[in-house]
Amino acid sequence: MKLPTLSSDPAAALSNLGLAVSDYLTPTIRLGVTGLARSGKTVFITALVRCLTQGSALPPFKRLSAIEGFRAYLEPQPDDDVPRFAYEEHLEALLSSPPAWPESTRRISQLRLTLEWQGQGTIREALGIQQRLHIDIIDYPGEWLIDLGLLDQSYAEWSAEALFTARSAGLCPYAAEFLKFLEDTDGAAPLDEQVAIEGAKVYTDYILKARKADPSKAALGPGRFLLPGDLEGSPQLTFFPLAPDNPNPEPHPANNLRSLLAKRYEKYKQNIVRPFFEKHFSRLDRQIVLIDTLSALNGGAEALANLEQGLDGVMRAFRPGANSWLSFLLARRIDRIVFAATKADHIHHTSHDRLEAILEKAVTRAARRASAAGAGFRCVALAALRATEDVDHAAGTVTYHCIRGIPEAGEEVNGRRFDGKTAAVIFPGDLPLDPLDAFDPEKATPEDYQFVRFQPPNLQEGDALNAGRWPHIGLGKAVSYLFEDYLP
Repeated sequence: MKLPTLSSDPAAALSNLGLAVSDYLTPTIRLGVTGLARSGKTVFITALVRCLTQGSALPPFKRLSAIEGFRAYLEPQPDDDVPRFAYEEHLEALLSSPPAWPESTRRISQLRLTLEWQGQGTIREALGIQQRLHIDIIDYPGEWLIDLGLLDQSYAEWSAEALFTARSAGLCPYAAEFLKFLEDTDGAAPLDEQVAIEGAKVYTDYILKARKADPSKAALGPGRFLLPGDLEGSPQLTFFPLAPDNPNPEPHPANNLRSLLAKRYEKYKQNIVRPFFEKHFSRLDRQIVLIDTLSALNGGAEALANLEQGLDGVMRAFRPGANSWLSFLLARRIDRIVFAATKADHIHHTSHDRLEAILEKAVTRAARRASAAGAGFRCVALAALRATEDVDHAAGTVTYHCIRGIPEAGEEVNGRRFDGKTAAVIFPGDLPLDPLDAFDPEKATPEDYQFVRFQPPNLQEGDALNAGRWPHIGLGKAVSYLFEDYLP
C-alpha cells in the first residue's frame, strides 16, 4: 500500500489517509470481452463505458440507479505493455454525423473503468472513504479463445478433428480445394518448405471462405491463421492438418513433411497460444462472449448446429478437463460468464426471450461443463446500441411484429435494395416459441427470416427527453449479472 502524504492540516491528513486505505481496499475485476465473427465487441465496450460514465443508458440501469452517490470514470490502465482500447475514437465514430460503426479491433487491448459510490460503515464514513471497484476490460479476438483448446491436443489429434470437420457436409464445398491438395500430398515425403507454405495457404483460404459465407462457422481455426498481424509469413503459421498413414502411426524421422508440420504446430502452441493464456486469459475473473446468433438462424438448422459445435470448442478454455494442461495452471477460475446473442434490435421485442432460449439451447453442453466447474452463466439478448424501433403492422386480422430502421447500403429484402439513407419497416420473422424448433431441419429454414444490417442511430437527434441518450437492449441485464456481487 502506498503511504499517505504527510500534512500539517488534520483534515487533509485524514483525507489522504482515507484515499490510501481506499486504494488498498479497492477490489479489481478483470473482465474478458470476446466475440466470434462480426459480433459487436467494439460497440459493446464503447457502450458499456459510455453508459456507466455518462449515465446515458436508455432504459437506465436499474441496479446502479439505486446506489447512492454512484459514479464511474476511466483511469490509466494497469498494464503498460497492453495497447489501450481506443474508446474515444470509437465513440467519435458513433457520435459523428452521419454516424458510422467503428472499425473492428483485431488485437488485444485494455481499459480500466472505476465504479465509485458512497462508503458504508463507521470507519469508512469517519475517514470519508468512498467504496470503489476497478473493472479492467480485456478485449481480445474470439479466435484466440478458440486456440486455447489446442493446448491439450497433439498434432495428430488436431489433424483428425480438423479433417473430420472439413469433410462434413456443411464445410466440404469450402474445403474442396484443400482436400484435393491433401490427396496429392505425402506426409512421409522428404522435407519441402514450398509444400508446407502452399498447404497452409490453401487451408487458410478454406477457413476464411467458410467463415465469410457463414458466420456460424466462426470457430474454425487456428485463430492466428485468420488474424496473423505481425506473424504473417512466419514459419510458425505454415502448417496444416495431415491424415495419419495408418490408424496407429509410429514416430516419423525428423526429415519428412509430417515431422515438420508437427514441429511447427507445437511451436505455434508454445510461442503464440501459451503466452496468451499465461499472461492474459488465466488472470480473468469474468467473461462475456458475444455471439451473432441471428446470422446462424438466418442459415437454418444446419448453420445453428455448426454454431453449437463451435461453441463446444470455445468452452474447452472455460472448463478444462481434470488432467488438462489448462486445468493444471488455471489457479483462478472465471466464475461468471455471459453468453450474449447480439443484434437483438434486428428482431421485435416479442422475440427477445425466444432468442435467449435458442442461444441457451445452443450452448447447453458447454454451459453444463462451465456449471460443473463452478462457473455461473446467463444468456442475454443484447443490442449494445439499438439501431431500430419496434413497429406493429396490422394486415386484416393478422398483426406483424416489425422493426423500423435504416438498412445499410446494399442490404436487400424481397428484391428491394437499400441505399443506406432511407428508413424502412421490415418484418424479420417471428422466432419459434419452442427453441428446439430452431434446430429442426424440417421446421427451420433460411427462408423463415429476413435479418438485415442497419445503420447506427443518430444519437444527436431526437426529442428533448431522449437526445443524447444511449438506446440499448439487455446491456443493463448483462452488467448486473457480471458485477452485482460486488455492488451494495
